[in-house]
Amino acid sequence: MVVHLVDGTYELFRHFYALPSARNERGEEVAAVRGVMHSIRGLVEEGATHIGVATDHVIESFRNRLWPGYKTGDGIDPLLFAQFPLLEEGLMAWGVRTWPMVEFEADDALAAAAAKAALDERVDQVIICTPDKDLAQSVRGTRVVQFDRVRRTMRDEAGVIARFGVPPASIPDYLALVGDAADGFPGLPGWGAKSTAAVLARFGHIEAIPEDPAVWGVKVARASTLAATLSRDREMALLFRTLATLRTDVEVFDSVDDLEWRGPTPDLPAFRRRVAVARRRTEPENF
Repeated sequence: MVVHLVDGTYELFRHFYALPSARNERGEEVAAVRGVMHSIRGLVEEGATHIGVATDHVIESFRNRLWPGYKTGDGIDPLLFAQFPLLEEGLMAWGVRTWPMVEFEADDALAAAAAKAALDERVDQVIICTPDKDLAQSVRGTRVVQFDRVRRTMRDEAGVIARFGVPPASIPDYLALVGDAADGFPGLPGWGAKSTAAVLARFGHIEAIPEDPAVWGVKVARASTLAATLSRDREMALLFRTLATLRTDVEVFDSVDDLEWRGPTPDLPAFRRRVAVARRRTEPENF
């Protein structure tokens, strides 16, 4: 059994900016939703049998209470944001297990689902369908991997190390030091990708990095400055790591059997009519 976990937020964003506008008879923008629905159908046609999709029903999460600069829904095109509930409705009508996240984020649901699915001996592999670097922390050997459906590239644990210079377990520490502009936290001054990877490859986690750079045992430019910054801002770095650490205690499913796709529900015809493009309403939908 192979479990596919899909980042619905990423899929909706990429289809919104990749597809021309399309509106239904109500005048609602539906192009991105239609694009994601076609994409999920394609996943099934490629052989996927057990699927879960996570979305950010709201953009804010508990992390916004921890860091005022954390990402919000500000600046998101209203035509895109309005399609989230419509996508969730469509996925459920199509019979796909869907997690619309409110207190947590879609990435948390994917991380929790991956961790839980990997515990089931019947599962041969868990494929997290997203290029999001945050989810690299969920990769485990070749059992839990990331798949970029656009570039058709798979990233296992060796791939994570090749890309970031650190293993999956150190990804939250890496992001804490380097920063993550997409999520709204800056990292520590001077800690770039190369220096961070070199130090974390040796020590693994922020709290294990010695204050004395003379004992780091790695060649890093401006090591003394980096050490001083870390000594001064270590608590801030640990906060950023908390922001970057995905939660695996989110309730997602009782058994991987819950993720098995058994076909569309009786609600699908009505949903198809809802998202039919006005000028093409007489043509049959193929999702």
